[in-house]
Amino acid sequence: MDFTTPWIILIVYAFALLFFDFFVLHKKGTQSSTKKAIYETIFFVSNGLLFSILIYWFYNSQIVDNPTNLTPNKAVLNYLTGYMVELSLSVDNLFVIAAIFASFKIPLKSQHRLLFLGILGAIVFRAILINLGLVLMNKVHGMSIVFGLFLLFTAIKMLKNDVEHKEKEQSKGLSKFFRLTKIIDGEKFTTVVDGKKVFTALFGALITIEFTDLLFALDSIPAILSITTDPFIVYSSNIFAIMGLRSLYFFLSSMLEKFAYLKYSVFSILLFVSIKLISSQFFHIPEWFSLSFIGLSLGVGIYISTLNIRKIDSKKDM
Repeated sequence: MDFTTPWIILIVYAFALLFFDFFVLHKKGTQSSTKKAIYETIFFVSNGLLFSILIYWFYNSQIVDNPTNLTPNKAVLNYLTGYMVELSLSVDNLFVIAAIFASFKIPLKSQHRLLFLGILGAIVFRAILINLGLVLMNKVHGMSIVFGLFLLFTAIKMLKNDVEHKEKEQSKGLSKFFRLTKIIDGEKFTTVVDGKKVFTALFGALITIEFTDLLFALDSIPAILSITTDPFIVYSSNIFAIMGLRSLYFFLSSMLEKFAYLKYSVFSILLFVSIKLISSQFFHIPEWFSLSFIGLSLGVGIYISTLNIRKIDSKKDM
């Protein structure tokens, strides 16, 4: 049986959304407002959730390779859980992206283009890392414990690391391989300084974003593998979570500092999935519990952040 149809639909669907985003929602010269970013976030999140209908159809019609023998309902539950995990872990990435743009002094009108190109690179690199992760999970006994311990280490380290310090270290490392400058020359990635060809701040920011996503992929891919090892669900949930990252960034960019408590939600999710991976050799945690825990963690983080915002605003009014 030919199982390529769902993959073709996924790729066409994803690139159609990217095309619509770049050439319709963000025509050259337009900038994102907070209101527009809200609508775009709703649009991309809705598409990510609606894709679960196609997931059900694929697995119910048995037109997709199903190596883990998932029922249609369980496939949808795994997809939604994986999507929520990937989207929630992207929140921590937003703080680093904000620091990157601030460090390279990237103007708002250029930020969407860089994020768009960053997403295209992320889709390719994550496909490679997902395949590698699946091979390790299927071929190496006890690999889930290794991934779990790695995520546990990452979760603990995340609370200690300063975002701006992390970004500066990455930029310093990249300068060893590229002749970077802080100069912005329109929309160009290269320019000439003192007769020498150098890479502009736009290129520096783009490469730093790509490198950062690779680092975050090392966390997010083991996390999604704690939910399922089905290739189609793992990759589709990653794609839709990544595509929603741009609009989510512009929606939250002016409020990232106020929503600082979301970082603790990300920590709790990383901690949970690490425990799930480590314990998978001994007992199974139901998918409905995973989805409920992730949703509750995000809800608590948003609620506490909202209370903190109100507290800060009330002090200003006094």
